[in-house]
Amino acid sequence: MAETADDKQTATGRIGQAYAFEGPAVELGAVVLDGTVDSAAHVRIPFGMLSRHGLVAGATGGGKTKTLQLIAEQLSDAGVPVFLTDIKGDLSGVAAPGASSEKLTARATQTGAEGWTPAGFPAQFFAIGGKGNGVPLRATVTSFGPTLLSKVLELNDTQESSLELIFHYADKAGLALLDLKDLQAVVAHLVSDEGKGDLEGIGGLSKQTAGVIQRELTGLADGGGDVLFGEPQFDTADLLQLADGKGVLNVVELAELSDKPQLFSTFLMWLLADLHHHLPEVGDVDKPKLVFFLDESHLLFNGASKAFLTSVTQTVRLIRSKGVGVFFCTQNPTDLPGEVLGQLGNRVQHALRAFTPDDATALAKAVKTYPKSQDYDVEQALTSLGIGEAIVTVMGETGAPTPVAWTKLRPPRSLMAQLDPAEQTRQIDASPLKAKYGQTLDRESAYELLTKRQADAEDHAETEATKSQPKPSQPKAAPKRQHKEEEAGGMLGGVLKSKAFQQFTRTAARSVGREITRGLFGTARRR
Repeated sequence: MAETADDKQTATGRIGQAYAFEGPAVELGAVVLDGTVDSAAHVRIPFGMLSRHGLVAGATGGGKTKTLQLIAEQLSDAGVPVFLTDIKGDLSGVAAPGASSEKLTARATQTGAEGWTPAGFPAQFFAIGGKGNGVPLRATVTSFGPTLLSKVLELNDTQESSLELIFHYADKAGLALLDLKDLQAVVAHLVSDEGKGDLEGIGGLSKQTAGVIQRELTGLADGGGDVLFGEPQFDTADLLQLADGKGVLNVVELAELSDKPQLFSTFLMWLLADLHHHLPEVGDVDKPKLVFFLDESHLLFNGASKAFLTSVTQTVRLIRSKGVGVFFCTQNPTDLPGEVLGQLGNRVQHALRAFTPDDATALAKAVKTYPKSQDYDVEQALTSLGIGEAIVTVMGETGAPTPVAWTKLRPPRSLMAQLDPAEQTRQIDASPLKAKYGQTLDRESAYELLTKRQADAEDHAETEATKSQPKPSQPKAAPKRQHKEEEAGGMLGGVLKSKAFQQFTRTAARSVGREITRGLFGTARRR
């Protein structure tokens, strides 16, 4: 630690010089050393390194949300769209100017933000499945895929494998799975007498596993998850909008789904996977095309299968080449798997607390994720940070990590509170995306096709049963009367086993879909 004023000036100057990049950068704040803030020593993240991903972490109340807001505002000014998850409702304020005060002006000056003035930014508000005050975000079951859906349903590995088989069958048969009732209809078909033969040669589906999947699907639907799946499906290209040259801040309200973390966190990964599938390769860029901030990101990994973890790691690694940066926001770096944490080149760590032995262990592990510092005792610093302060290290312009910098962060310029709900509703209603996604569609898909197929088969069986009845004028004794359903069932079995019906099974659904190509997470690629 520096001991004299000259030593402090030398140290802060050296740290500031390490962050004095030639190109444009996100301004985070000023260097702090031994409690002294050096407003001339700026801490920054190069725009070109934002696609190397990042971490914003810290205990509740340390200032993570305001850090997201600060970075998002500068990205918007630079023409970069941003995706923000809003669990508490207080990020909606980005759409309105903040309230100026002597305290904020003084902090801005102290952290090198000369000329700081309040400002609002162009925003678009979304709500997953329409659960909240925003344009509905939906995905079809087909597009969502078996790996992500297994995560939502909390299936074990065996059940996940069975669900993959169900999707495989639906894809090959051209049965469009648009909403949950489509998937439920296909599961029921594949364990019925007439459908269980459809999986011959590629495996089978036990009635017990099918029962578990059906129960979980019913629970998901009853819990409100049914509104997430359906049409019109969200086109992730709509996240890349500009308004008067500024990047639009896409704020996804999650307050209504705060008790369903598996649902919303997994849906966010679908958005990333869909972006990866459909954005072109751009390699290293001067600034990203889009930056994602995933708040409460530790929820992604609770109970996650090996397949899911592998897909998350792949997505984070590969989406960088599409010009998309991903920032994971959580309380402690150790909340994230090592494979993911190792890909996050930019770290903004707010205060950590060590009240329990487990806290102390987590703190020690967190310290090991930062470069060694000649200026700070990182472990002591992490427990001493004030609100709005953070330990920072980023990827410099050469790709090397910068020295650790205790940073006093600049204040955001937009409203650091919830936007007036009436104003938010007005902005949503005025958005062209409300007209595009506001009304649900229910076109013919797997449920309707299988229902119609069953009805047609029953009608045909009943007709054949009637034809087989002996004529009244015949002298031979009348056959023993059977229950109508038994007669129809016997004839139905014959119809369902016929070559004509099997051919119909293979071709009937081609009018609503074609064979599906899948990529990351088993998500479907749009055609």
